[in-house]
Amino acid sequence: MSNDDPTQQGMPPWEPPFHGTENEHLAGMLDRLRTTFRWKADGLDDDGLRFTLPTSALSLGALLKHLAVCEDDVFGWRIAGERPDVMADMPEGADLFAWQWELPDDPADVYALYDAAVERSRARLAVILDAGRLEAPGHLTFGEIRPSIRRHVCDLVEEYGRHTGHADLIREALDGRVGEDPPDEWRPVS
Repeated sequence: MSNDDPTQQGMPPWEPPFHGTENEHLAGMLDRLRTTFRWKADGLDDDGLRFTLPTSALSLGALLKHLAVCEDDVFGWRIAGERPDVMADMPEGADLFAWQWELPDDPADVYALYDAAVERSRARLAVILDAGRLEAPGHLTFGEIRPSIRRHVCDLVEEYGRHTGHADLIREALDGRVGEDPPDEWRPVS
């Protein structure tokens, strides 16, 4: 996103561009969803991270870990063909589907896992955008089809949209936090 756009002056850093290229809009949209999700999950202790609604097993902590796995899966495996970094912490022989929903004992660990995965993904996306590679095929194949990197990034946007909606409901039920975007001055505390 260009910092030269006067319409962006005074806007929070996660605000997508009001003007810009399609790539800037795609990256901006993904980052706003990441930020909104992180705000919904921020500042919780172990009980808060494990809180669930009566009709679901989803918790904000489980969603943080799941989205860390998704970030590394998309940018590590699906796009680059590399083993997802976050899986290095997975015990030998563990089932990935079950493991990604289990929370560590220390809440700081799940926040660190998520934040590190997002930072790796931001760096990888910046390299892709700088090289003009969004239309290049990713690593993952579906039969004879190798979706473009753009398709994989769009799938991650969709994943965030779904889980940010879940986070909205869980956090409102937990302590009443509501809103579409974090306050302008918000920065993660945990």
